[in-house]
Formats: sequence, structure tokens, C-alpha cells
Amino acid sequence: MVNFTQVSYFTLGAYFDPGPLRWLYFVIILSVYVLIVLSNLLLIVVICMNTTLHEPMYMFLCSLFINEINGSTVCLLFIAYQILQDVHTISYNLCFLQIFLLYSYLGVNFTNLAIMSYDRYVAICFPLHYNTHMTPRKVTCLIVVIWLSPLVAVGVTIVLTASLKLCGNIIDSVYCDNYLIIKLACSEATVNNFYELVASMVFISVPVIVIFFTYIQIFRVCFNGTKQTRQKAVSTCTPHLFSVVNFAFGTVFQIAQTRFDLSHLPQMLRIILSLYHLTCQPLLNTPMYGLSLTKIRNLCKNIFFSSRNAVNMIQMT
Repeated sequence: MVNFTQVSYFTLGAYFDPGPLRWLYFVIILSVYVLIVLSNLLLIVVICMNTTLHEPMYMFLCSLFINEINGSTVCLLFIAYQILQDVHTISYNLCFLQIFLLYSYLGVNFTNLAIMSYDRYVAICFPLHYNTHMTPRKVTCLIVVIWLSPLVAVGVTIVLTASLKLCGNIIDSVYCDNYLIIKLACSEATVNNFYELVASMVFISVPVIVIFFTYIQIFRVCFNGTKQTRQKAVSTCTPHLFSVVNFAFGTVFQIAQTRFDLSHLPQMLRIILSLYHLTCQPLLNTPMYGLSLTKIRNLCKNIFFSSRNAVNMIQMT
């Protein structure tokens, strides 16, 4: 019997020996991470530097992009480092820090998407009262809720899990997962399981309900509204709906992988799908929002052409 005071590290059992492909996998992971950071940073800078984008929708987008950089940094850099190692271990404290950051990323993302759907609901269903409803103070309070509520909930999860006595230290994953650590417990974990179930329901079902309700109202208004209203809804809601479906798919698979036995699936496929919500979401969000939202698209074009003209001028001189 090994209790939690004796466990100083965890072994990540999902890694395998890539042989001569080690450096190829390392370069792929690192390239994906760099692309995620640069693309999200570009849109963050565009939103922050242009006063015309200092509107609620773009503030929520900025919050979403910051969170995606956080989630990718916590996971992808760690995996890139582990690929180069022969022994795949992580210290006890670092494992719980990683769980805290990854679970916070999930909670913030779902909450952020729900708040964005509420913002679109007010903008499309009550356009004349939008500025009255979405005041700067209210937007600030909503952003605080987006970030603070998941941080508090995940903090409680970490405290409960850290109090368990463990019978082992092998986690069948490429990164730390709270439920997989709970499965190692040799002490009573009923409270942990109950709290994780309730917290998961709150941070998944509540945003889903908000998103469903707001989009039902948006579709109703669009069906009865003018062509201009429908065009506005399509241009602003399409990337958001894509983000919701895309992120939900990755999250559902990750939950299923930790709760059910999916050993019949190829190991590489399980690893790729477990990274889906940490890679495809931030990779696809930036082109979706950058190309679909006219203001961001036009500003990005201006930045691109200005920098190209500057390079041409330098070359001419």
C-alpha cells in the first residue's frame, strides 16, 4: 500500500518508444504550439490595439484566445519535452499544477463560449438595447465570472484529490488527469467522485443550456426577421457555433477515455484524440474568427499589406 505522502512522482504510461521518429514528433508538436501561440497572439494584439474592436464581443474573444494559449502552453510544451525523454515521469506537485491549469482551461472555455452566446443573443434579439445591457461594467463582471468560477471549482478538486491515499503512481495518459489519480486511490473516494460529477455537470450542462436557449431565440428572430438580421447572425454566430461543436467533441472524447475502457482503439489514435481539444480548438478558432468577422479580417489585411509595403520600401532603398 502506497499512501499519498510516499508518492513523489507519477509515471505517464501512455507514452511509447517512437524510435527514429522521436525528433519528428517533437518538431510536429512544437510547430503546432508555435502556430497556436502566434495566431492567437496576432488576434489578441489586433483587438487590443484597435479601438474600433473595443466592443463586448471582441473582449470575450480576446479572453478566449488568451485561455487557448494557456491551455496549449501547459500541455504541448510538456508533451514535447516528454517525447525526448526515455523515462516519462512527472513530480507529484507539478502533476497537480498541470491538472489545475488544464481543468481551468476547460472550465474557462465552456463558460466563455456560453457568455459569448449570451452576447450574440442580446445583440441580435435586442439590438436597440444592446449598449444598455452590455455596459463596460457588466462586460468586466462577466469576464471575471468566466475566469474566477472555474479557478475556484478546480481549486476545490485539487484539495480533495491531494488528500487521498494512493495505491500506485502509474497514469495511463500523456498528461496528468484528476480522475485517473482518483482511480489510484486506496482510500474512500466517494466525496471526490461526487464533487467531480457535480462540478462537471455544472460547468458543462449550464453552458450548454445557455447556448441552446440563446440560439433557439436567435434562430426564431432570424426566421421572422429581415435579410440584414439573418446576415448579421450568420456572420457572427457561425464561428461561435463551430467553436462550441468542435470543443464539445474533444471534451466528450477526453471524458469518455478516462471513464471507459477504450484499449481496443489504437494507442496513437487515443493520444491524438486526447489532445484534440488542446490543439484543434485553438488552431481552428483563429482562422474561423479571423476570416468570418469582417472587422478583424479587414484589420489583419491592413497589417499584412502594410508590413509587405514596408519590406518592399526597405528592399528598394
